[in-house]
Amino acid sequence: MPDFTAHRHPALAVPCPDCHRAPGLWCRTPHGQMRNHLHRARQAEADRQFIEAHGPDAIIFHDGAGWSINPRGRAGMRMQRESAAARFTALSMPNIKQS
Repeated sequence: MPDFTAHRHPALAVPCPDCHRAPGLWCRTPHGQMRNHLHRARQAEADRQFIEAHGPDAIIFHDGAGWSINPRGRAGMRMQRESAAARFTALSMPNIKQS
């Protein structure tokens, strides 16, 4: 299984079907020059393998230190924010008796 978090771009985890560059190496033009963007076929193959490995809800995001995978996707990130907000509210408000 490719490691999508190991490279500067997640799609570099798979080989390119167009220019046949190995994982970790940037795509090249037919003349051997480095491309500005990865081939679409490589990105599509990376997407396919990522979904196969991590599920259709998973996302990969750059967290400042590198790439991270959240298997629950954006819904999982939203739930983390909501639970953090609930913890903040619980810590900042004194226990209030409800009538």
